Amino acid sequence: MSVTPTVAIVGRPNVGKSTLFNRLLGRRKAIVHDQPGVTRDRVTGLATLGDNRQAVLVDTGGLVPGDDPLGLNQQVLLAVEESDLLVFMVDGKEGLLPADSQVWEELRRYGKPAVLAVNKSDTHAAKDSFAEFYGLGIDPQVLISAEHGRGMEALSEALAELLPERVEEEVPEAPRLAIVGRPNVGKSSLLNRLVGEPRALVSPEAGTTRDPVDSVLEREERTYLLIDTAGIRRRSRVAEAPEELAIMMARRQVERADLALLVIDAEAGVTTGDLAIAGTIWELGRAAVVLVNKWDLIDPAKREKLEESWPRLDEVLNNPRRVNVSALSARGVGKIFPAVEETLVSFNTRLGTSAINRLFEESVRRHHPPAVRGKPWKLYYATQVGTGPPTFMLFANHPLTRGSSYRRYLQNRVTRELDLKGVPVRLVVRKKGDRE
Repeated sequence: MSVTPTVAIVGRPNVGKSTLFNRLLGRRKAIVHDQPGVTRDRVTGLATLGDNRQAVLVDTGGLVPGDDPLGLNQQVLLAVEESDLLVFMVDGKEGLLPADSQVWEELRRYGKPAVLAVNKSDTHAAKDSFAEFYGLGIDPQVLISAEHGRGMEALSEALAELLPERVEEEVPEAPRLAIVGRPNVGKSSLLNRLVGEPRALVSPEAGTTRDPVDSVLEREERTYLLIDTAGIRRRSRVAEAPEELAIMMARRQVERADLALLVIDAEAGVTTGDLAIAGTIWELGRAAVVLVNKWDLIDPAKREKLEESWPRLDEVLNNPRRVNVSALSARGVGKIFPAVEETLVSFNTRLGTSAINRLFEESVRRHHPPAVRGKPWKLYYATQVGTGPPTFMLFANHPLTRGSSYRRYLQNRVTRELDLKGVPVRLVVRKKGDRE
């Protein structure tokens, strides 16, 4: 297992950070406006840089040295702390300003590698002032135009060269659990409750990626590895961290885990932030158990609100096992690990070839497939090619696109028949005779 590196785009306000973010991402996700300070919360996205290197990009608000009454600077610095590499962006048309130097002085203390992107290369002023920026001491330095896409290839290659190597971790036999969720939902309290049980033994174990500190949790029946627990404690103190940054933090933890314990606040119900983190868990192919914290604090009206919002989470995470808990009083905490064990069994499900083919053949008989290119879609045979999550390869006369409704039907049938609650199912559909 390894973790996707993170690249933060930083600089003073209105130098083109969001435009560059959208350009590198290949789609418009960040709001672009001439008014400084439009980007307040962090925006993240997965981009491919250089020679097929993937990285999580973070678009940050402009850093303004001095007073920070709204806490915007703190959000930028949080993103910098969480990142592996920086793109420090300046406005070449305006030349090197004292504000650029002040911002870089603030950032360089974090000791992160950086690439200097001098924007607005389509102007003579930017080309003339390019040499001035060497005074910042950042190398490499790339002349770009975020608006018109100039210099993107050179910038992308420079970033890919500085990205940390993806270090593959040797996965221990103990299942890895990641406690994730929005800020202030009680992740740290729940963690302390779990590792503070009298029969639990906690010891530090150094990780390999960005030095996370994991905790070994030994219970009577099983040993577990809790992912980056020091990080969970540290980050939980930052109550004002925006949800986009929380999602980035969660991604790092989930990538290293087998199963994610998604903590949601019973009083708030299921929020868009909860759904975004759930989507990350699903996208990464990890199992999930949902812990509804502060259950003892909600009144009937809030309980009704929670139940009304629950189906959205149910749909994203494939009907996950749910445990209503109170981290403070320990109510329901004893039910967490039975739910984890049941989900892990599903996550590692392996069927025999004959059982797999019976399952898919029965699914096809129940619901006849649509025509593909004028011919009925026909399944020849199926086999399981992986577990964690369960992955099946189907050989047919035609492949099925990722967005195919029939593919979704087959996935749902497998999930329902095998009772794979909170576990993603992967289907690889190949045309018979294809080597790849």
